[in-house]
Amino acid sequence: MLKSLFSGVSGLQSHQVAMDIESNNIANVNTVGFKYSRANFSDLLAQTKAIATAPQGQLGGKNPLQVGLGSTVSSATRIFSQGSIQNSDKNTDVAIQGDGFFIISPDGGNTYKYTRAGDFKFDAGGNFVDNNGFITQGWLRDKTTGKVDSTAPITNIKIAPGLTTPASPTKEVVLKANLNSGPLVESYSHSYKVASSTPTDPATNVNLSTKTSAKDDNNLDVASGDVGVLFNETGEAFSLQNGQGVWASFRESQLTSTTAVSGGNGQNMDITLTLDDGTPVNITSTTPTTDPAQTATQNAQTFASKINQNSATTGVTATVRIDNNGDPFIDLSNDNSSSSASHNVRLTVNANDDSGLSTATETTAYRYQYDSAANGDTVAGSDKTFKTMADFRYALETEARNYNANNDGKYDNSISVEVNNEGKLLIQNPNAATGSNDEYTMNFKITALTTDPGGLTIPENSRFTSNLEALNSVIPAGSTGKAFSQSFNAATHSSSIDIFDSLGSKHTLRMEYRKTALDKATGSTWNMKVSVPSPATIDTIAPENEKLGSIRFNNDGSLATYTPPSISFSGNNGSAPDQQVALSFGTANGFDGMTSFDSASATSGISQDGFTGGDLVGIRIDQSGTLIGSFSNGRSFGLAQIAMAKFTNNEGLSTDGGNVFSQTANSGDPIIGTAATAGRGFIQSSALEASNVDLSRALTQLIVIQRGYQANGKTITTSDQLLQTLIGLKQ
Repeated sequence: MLKSLFSGVSGLQSHQVAMDIESNNIANVNTVGFKYSRANFSDLLAQTKAIATAPQGQLGGKNPLQVGLGSTVSSATRIFSQGSIQNSDKNTDVAIQGDGFFIISPDGGNTYKYTRAGDFKFDAGGNFVDNNGFITQGWLRDKTTGKVDSTAPITNIKIAPGLTTPASPTKEVVLKANLNSGPLVESYSHSYKVASSTPTDPATNVNLSTKTSAKDDNNLDVASGDVGVLFNETGEAFSLQNGQGVWASFRESQLTSTTAVSGGNGQNMDITLTLDDGTPVNITSTTPTTDPAQTATQNAQTFASKINQNSATTGVTATVRIDNNGDPFIDLSNDNSSSSASHNVRLTVNANDDSGLSTATETTAYRYQYDSAANGDTVAGSDKTFKTMADFRYALETEARNYNANNDGKYDNSISVEVNNEGKLLIQNPNAATGSNDEYTMNFKITALTTDPGGLTIPENSRFTSNLEALNSVIPAGSTGKAFSQSFNAATHSSSIDIFDSLGSKHTLRMEYRKTALDKATGSTWNMKVSVPSPATIDTIAPENEKLGSIRFNNDGSLATYTPPSISFSGNNGSAPDQQVALSFGTANGFDGMTSFDSASATSGISQDGFTGGDLVGIRIDQSGTLIGSFSNGRSFGLAQIAMAKFTNNEGLSTDGGNVFSQTANSGDPIIGTAATAGRGFIQSSALEASNVDLSRALTQLIVIQRGYQANGKTITTSDQLLQTLIGLKQ
């Protein structure tokens, strides 16, 4: 009978413990990071009154007879289910989404404790602490590398109040951009200026042109530009191929007859004019053989009319000139103005000709043909080849001055040809050689080129021809008249970014690109000019604030090579000299930096790693637990990182109060690392993890515990009544 009493007592005691546990859960319903516990009941040792027996013969086996002695709470299991995440307005509040614990230390890092409550703050000393004043553990930024090393031992997280960051000089500039390789560009600049050559003294030397170099804005020699890769005023590429070009002449081609035409009937003309492609055009005519008798002038007019009937093909026009004696002469001329007719006058007089003409050739129009292998040399009185704008200017000026009227061996006219600041060819006829007989009225003509010297057909380059046709004009010697072509332009692009010296001062680094060459097999080449404002320098050659280089692309648009790979920068303002700045434009044969595709030139990304000094103005925490400082210089970088611990058995941790847990023998050792790695949860900033106590479950459990307690109490009262009955048997 006493056993039932004690069983009831044990039941009351067990339910009292369960009541204590559940009451604690409810009490912490609003405790940040709290994890509720659950009471685990178990029965006590049972009294065996009869043991179990095995079946024997015809008698079956018997089960044991055991009487239980009550119950006890064998353990309390802490439930580490995820609590809901509640946003807050405090940027140092952090919550763990997933498994893991924050590591805190009550003694400066000698011993560790663990918590899920992320209500952290900075104290007066800059320590990152919880509400108990325990310092949060993690990793600090290495001052040498500027990085947070999460493989190092953990330490107190401390960010000094009033933290400042010193200036960091730029070490690298990274550029990602495309330079347009297509036939139509939107970004272009005028060709460089190429001056006319200075006329030599006509009394001592032949006055033909000399080569002159292109000049940049600093009046320094630069490459004038391959005409084959230049563009017109609307950004359309000339795309000159070898052999393409124009006809150009500064004077009409004229043959003046010295023999008069005779009068009389039956006079014959038998001449041949040779075309540009070498084709002969035979022109014959016979004056009337019957009366009335033909005068000399009539015969000359007949012959001239016949010649003029072929002008559309030969380009040659015949005129009748009457001298002072009244004698007629036939003069031939070609103004070289028609692209469909032949140029110059190439005359052969055949046998039995009575025209008074003589076999002769007068050449003033020449082919100016593009040749990507041309060296820039030119010879007066012959067809010309050119590659660059300087070559083309030199060839034109040489031929403009190739006129010696008095055959004295001195070609002393002063026609000038230059490329001006707007990239236009400019021709002038100023008559600088006073009293010279070699000055002439310039009748400049540009026409399309469709045949080469061998007579082979050449595709006309209409864009190149159109760009030059504006030069067609008549400029008398000694006049102020000027003839301009349309502008010649180079595809260009520029990018700029501010870099910093060791004092944190800003300097604008500008990178300018100009297309200079194209190779069908290997790709394109662009010149590059890197510059900084004075007094800063990046070169030892004047101008010291500029450095020239180049960049080359493969024929698939990928980067091939570039130079210079770096610059040596000196601010000359008291900052450290010879600051090395790497120029990172991408990897060779790759598309991760500079490219050259048929799309608009544009900079898609440019960055540098320097910055000026600044004061700490704010801190935020990212999902990895990194405390990122924002400084007044606009820079942000990690100052520290919160460490997290994971245990094999979370339920084995011991609670120390204050939302703090301690390691026990059954929890296992902490596995320390960063958030969101190796099974550890990620960190959410400006948020707290609420208690995981579910009031509906807790209150229901209270009812269950209450009823269990009442039932055990009923067991005791019932046993008492039985005892009373037993005692009453004695009376």
